[in-house]
Amino acid sequence: MATLPTLDPSGVAEIGAAVRANIKRAVKVSDEVLRDLLVALVAEGHVLIEDRPGVGKTALARALARSLDAEYARIQCTADLLPSDVIGTNVFNQRDARFEFHPGPVFANVLLVDEINRTSPKTQSGLLECMQEHRVTIDGQTHELARPFIVLATQNPAEYEGTYPLPEAQLDRFMVRVSLGYPSPADEAEMLADHAARDRVLDLEPVADVAMVRAAQAGATELHASEEVRRYVVAVCAATREDPRVEQGASPRAGLMLFRAAKAHAALAGRDHVLPDDVQALAPSVLAHRLMLAPDALGGGGAEAVVADALASVPAL
Repeated sequence: MATLPTLDPSGVAEIGAAVRANIKRAVKVSDEVLRDLLVALVAEGHVLIEDRPGVGKTALARALARSLDAEYARIQCTADLLPSDVIGTNVFNQRDARFEFHPGPVFANVLLVDEINRTSPKTQSGLLECMQEHRVTIDGQTHELARPFIVLATQNPAEYEGTYPLPEAQLDRFMVRVSLGYPSPADEAEMLADHAARDRVLDLEPVADVAMVRAAQAGATELHASEEVRRYVVAVCAATREDPRVEQGASPRAGLMLFRAAKAHAALAGRDHVLPDDVQALAPSVLAHRLMLAPDALGGGGAEAVVADALASVPAL
């Protein structure tokens, strides 16, 4: 197997800055959201975007794909969506008397799964293998997905009728959860002027490519992280499990996701080593959606407050 090219931290930071600036040309989004999006991309994770309709979730996914010159696909989730509509299926070719595989939209580089909680648990589970293993298995045959591969799934927290809440196993596949929020009045007015004539995303030119992203991902995995930083991640996760407001705290997989995200964050900052600051910056986005609160603790700041308290209680090294 050929060795994958690797970018040093300065190269990763250069790509991250170029993609961030390019996306902001077309989409009004906060620096924190772009940070989490790029961290997930470099750390080979996935993003859950939980927000109201019409705040730019689809535009953000399209802008990312165009910035990377990557293949983009979109799935509109409905109650009758089938797993085969997502991952593909084998179709019988009568002329050649054999089955042919017709790939589904998961074989794109950037996949937008719109309103994921509108589709059935059976279809939601169809995403599990491809999100975790980067492959799908159909009729006993395994098909590798494209690399890089990132899922941006959206759900609307304000509407629950006709939805299927994501189970914990599905939530755990998303490295980060973000919320775009409403733009400022000035940004919204600028958006009206910019988008009055045409879709600004269509004006974006690529500033990187999929090979560069893969090299950035390889570079991030090789970043140095000390034993002290690893123990710090474990201690923060353990603090969430010991909180009396929590029924189910951060799992070992959550700690692994936080560790990978911290390495990507350090690489995007141009550093060759991970600091506790990287862990602290990403902990709310990585851990909060994985916590299950006790029924009598649903108020008072929610899971974000639990993560903040865990960070405050564990001394940084």
